[in-house]
Amino acid sequence: MYIVNLIYVKPLTEIEEHIRLHREFLDVYYAKDIFLASGPKNPRDGGIILASGKVSRTELDNILAEDPFQQHGLARYDITEFEPNKHHGALSGIL
Repeated sequence: MYIVNLIYVKPLTEIEEHIRLHREFLDVYYAKDIFLASGPKNPRDGGIILASGKVSRTELDNILAEDPFQQHGLARYDITEFEPNKHHGALSGIL
């Protein structure tokens, strides 16, 4: 499983110009059961994506390269990989 920490490197006005395309990008990978949760941080200096461990780190990097935020140089990505050894039963089969 991965925690993707997006850190905005451009002003929010530029982020807002691409937010619709970013959300469409997220929707593609929600439909493929790769992204599990996402949203903006508070304060709004970036966002978080929780990604399934069903993909390799290389595959995740390739997926994130499709994000309009990355394509337009709006955010940088810090990725933490971890192996959950405990989880809520509702998450069985999707981690």
